[in-house]
Amino acid sequence: MSRYLLLIVLMVNALPGIASSGSSSGEITLYFARHGETLLNTLDHVQGWADSPLTEEGQIIARYLGAGLKAIPFDSVYSGDSGRQRSTLEIILQASGKTGLTPAELPGLRESFFGSYEGLRNEEMRDASARVLGLRDSQALMQEMVKGNLSIKQLQNAIAAADPEALAENYQQVKARTHDAVNGIVSAALQKHEKNILIVTSGMTIMNLVYEITGRPLTIKPLANAAVVKISYQNGQYRVIDTGTSKYIEAGKKVLSD
Repeated sequence: MSRYLLLIVLMVNALPGIASSGSSSGEITLYFARHGETLLNTLDHVQGWADSPLTEEGQIIARYLGAGLKAIPFDSVYSGDSGRQRSTLEIILQASGKTGLTPAELPGLRESFFGSYEGLRNEEMRDASARVLGLRDSQALMQEMVKGNLSIKQLQNAIAAADPEALAENYQQVKARTHDAVNGIVSAALQKHEKNILIVTSGMTIMNLVYEITGRPLTIKPLANAAVVKISYQNGQYRVIDTGTSKYIEAGKKVLSD
């Protein structure tokens, strides 16, 4: 979607599909990173399954992120199968010196599919979604989200309902595939006794995941390109540690400038 996305920031609850006991008493830390800035981001055009390359700024910020993550001993790394997600992960691995890790691409980590709105201006999609929700326009929709009166679930379903071609994914469809992907990642980590996992994906995907983990009233804030959401998993429970932090980018910037 747009260059800055809204992220849900409340904490704790289990993601359905992972057993809450018996598999491992160890803690797994999942680092969800949003991809770097793309051409469509700068144009404020809808970008779900549609794709566009990282801008020069997007490549630079991914390099900063990689340098900032260098000290974390990742056991496995994943991305969606979009070019912007793949490229961001490749740059992170180069900048962090972790080129020995083999990335795994999961289609379930793609951004939400916005149907016939793909490639159009974000405002056009938001205006149509606002009308479905009985709101005046895009601006009113954004205000309701900022106030915590509109959830990612409501937004995703409104986009699907507004799509004149009925192609856009609804919330349940996004939830099913993203949960399958993350459940598979966590299951593999438990079996291999892995501790730290890096996952490069997209904004709405992260929003959907965190919404289900929290299951509570929402507080939201902007999620920048290459920001990281850090989530721990232990004994069937997820806990949000960092809610869209740019501290790894800032740390990497300092490392590369020294």
